[in-house]
Amino acid sequence: MAAKSVTHDAVSTLIANPSPNSSSVFPEIVVQVLDLKPSGNRYMFNASDGKMKLRAILPSNVSSEVHSGNIQNLGLIRILDYTVNDIPNKSEKYLIVTSCETVSPALEMEIKSEGSEEGVVKSEGAAGILLKPKQEVVTKSAVQILHEQRGNSAPTARMAMTRRVRPLVSLNPYQGNWTIKVSVTSKGNMRTYRNARGEGCVFNVELTDEDGTQIQATMFNDAARKFYDKFVLGKVYYISKGTLKVANKQFKTVQNEYEMTLNENSEVEEVAGEASFVPETKFNFVQIDQLGPFVNKLELVDVVGVVKNVSSTMSIRRKSDNESIPKRDITIADETKKTVVVSLWNDLATKIGQELLDIADNSPIVAIKSLRVGDFQGVSLSTISRSVVLINPDIPEARKLRSWYDLEGKDAAMDSVGSGSSPTSNNGSRSVYSDRVSLSHITSDPSLGDVKPAFFSIRGYISFIKPDQAMWYRACKTCNKKVTESIGSGYWCEGCQKNDEQCSLRYIMVAKVSDASGEAFVSVFNEEAEKIVGCSAEELDDLRSQEGEDNPYQLKLKQATWVPHLFRVSVTQNEYNNEKRQRITARAVVPVDFAAEARIMLEEISKMRV
Repeated sequence: MAAKSVTHDAVSTLIANPSPNSSSVFPEIVVQVLDLKPSGNRYMFNASDGKMKLRAILPSNVSSEVHSGNIQNLGLIRILDYTVNDIPNKSEKYLIVTSCETVSPALEMEIKSEGSEEGVVKSEGAAGILLKPKQEVVTKSAVQILHEQRGNSAPTARMAMTRRVRPLVSLNPYQGNWTIKVSVTSKGNMRTYRNARGEGCVFNVELTDEDGTQIQATMFNDAARKFYDKFVLGKVYYISKGTLKVANKQFKTVQNEYEMTLNENSEVEEVAGEASFVPETKFNFVQIDQLGPFVNKLELVDVVGVVKNVSSTMSIRRKSDNESIPKRDITIADETKKTVVVSLWNDLATKIGQELLDIADNSPIVAIKSLRVGDFQGVSLSTISRSVVLINPDIPEARKLRSWYDLEGKDAAMDSVGSGSSPTSNNGSRSVYSDRVSLSHITSDPSLGDVKPAFFSIRGYISFIKPDQAMWYRACKTCNKKVTESIGSGYWCEGCQKNDEQCSLRYIMVAKVSDASGEAFVSVFNEEAEKIVGCSAEELDDLRSQEGEDNPYQLKLKQATWVPHLFRVSVTQNEYNNEKRQRITARAVVPVDFAAEARIMLEEISKMRV
């Protein structure tokens, strides 16, 4: 084989051996990459040997070679492992390249076989796109053409031609009979539930058609058991006899006005031998400074941002099953000059996160689909099982962001999106004099904190501290996270992944706060609790262990009551047993400055003068 050339009849070799058992059995296969373009988190191209072309896919595990510049349009690659799939309906084949290596970067032009002549036309066949001389055109009627197509098609293809397949975007709850052709792009686990009607099971799938439109389909009980094993991630199906309804915004996972329900009478038929659709990932981006209304909501968001920082991987123990899962935090920014922390979990933390860490110095652009918005540090983002992370995607929003960052963004001052809701300002206690309200203003409005965390300042007294509550937790001396007792001796920290002989105690308590208008229970954490109680959690623990006629522990708590404080508090909504409840958390606690309070009162009086 000549240098920088393709293998003779490479496409024919690939088609003749669609599923090789071992690459050593077949000769070396080198093809030229033509028309390389992104499609979701994969890349599409035409594999050419100079005479024939074959449509091909680079899966997500190989697409990193394109990001790094190793694989280029007009370049040469050596195919090491692959699969060729038939697509009967389109009389085409798809080459899926699962392993390859770069032979040459981009050449100056497309390689063509020496015997090719000018004036040839492209003729599409099941074996690829073959360049051959023009042939005499024979006129046929539409009936003849249709008859020949049906006669030459495979049974599955002939059956497909009799179907009237509708695109997902055209469906609505008022249609009767319809058939869709979709690929399973996400499959949930079988879950059990219990309600007033008894126990049951449910699972859902996300379906995508050739246009990239998505819809969520849910199956309960008999239908769930019938279709759970039938639906396989990545396969293509004809589906009919389902029902549609308006999607519940609390539970929907895709951008579609409707959701689908399949029952035991629904029909699901696999399209044998057809490659999964590779839909382009569709985003509905929310700017970082507009994330507030989504805090603690079930609605998911998509964001695009430039990566400012990537942390190392940490291990977090999940409460539900005590299993350790990897986590990595990245900080991203956008044109609003706001930053937000995104927590990547599981494979996204170890694979995508590591890739981002390796190229962090280049400030890559990431587009992330399906994120939950939390209230940690005011506003934070977290991936879920169906989240998609694209690095340096070729989309208009990413190109615009890259241009902005290179021209001015890299030198601009950035603030955390949560800083606008921060409980304290840079000079400490000053913020406790802003947004001053009474307790009744908070407790009388159940909707406060529903859209996003609300922050207020109040002046009140600690009226009661329940002495038998869990006042503190055992914390790592390095990272302050909760530790567990190790087998033998010492304490294990999941965050630091180490065992220490000693740990510290940190406050996590609830206190009742009162003012002239009412009272409310407020959650208080370590630094603020120390200011209220007047000692550290370890010192209070020592008092609790002391015995005596006058219990020093209860006496200390009693001394902390009916002392005036200024509080900066956050108000959020927590859901418990399907019921929303207000949660008030002390973010800052400072003693009352009576001179400053007098000035505030005088200002208020002056505003009342006529």
